[in-house]
Amino acid sequence: MTDPEVPEPTASTASTETDAIDELRAQWHRERPDIGAASLDAMALVGRIKRADHLLSKGMKPVFAEHGLEFPEFDVLATLRRVGAPHELTAGGLLKTAMVTSGAITNRLDKLERKGYIERHPDPTDRRAIRVRLTEAGRDLVDRAVVDHVANEERMLTALSAEDRVALDGALRRLLVSLGDTHLG
Repeated sequence: MTDPEVPEPTASTASTETDAIDELRAQWHRERPDIGAASLDAMALVGRIKRADHLLSKGMKPVFAEHGLEFPEFDVLATLRRVGAPHELTAGGLLKTAMVTSGAITNRLDKLERKGYIERHPDPTDRRAIRVRLTEAGRDLVDRAVVDHVANEERMLTALSAEDRVALDGALRRLLVSLGDTHLG
């Protein structure tokens, strides 16, 4: 016989380790026992994804700060770096990959241009478009920062075995595809 105040162990609660989401799940079970275990599991999983995003983002801030950057600035520089030479995109192309408002991308570009990491110039084929290019200083900075960033990500994932990482990567990929996230922009 089970105690009605304690949720039955499910996929999300079967581990001997507990986290803050387990506490939230138990509170919902106590206050709303009519919500089924599968629904609480879904709530817990989405909560863990969101909480992991928050904690991972928090853990990345110090590394970017060491390079005089914030994550949104690093994101623009990294996007320009990974597209290959001449490390240039239209402002609209950057907007699509960043998934933010045009005002937010303009603010990022203004900051990076003031710091000398990017330069903007008119698109020679479309007078309405602006092209954004990584400067040599921007390329040097992002090349240094990405090494520290990747090392930091590795450090933050040390609790997961290689098998856990592969399984989580596959599961998150399936989730993203099911949500329509099949390509940048």
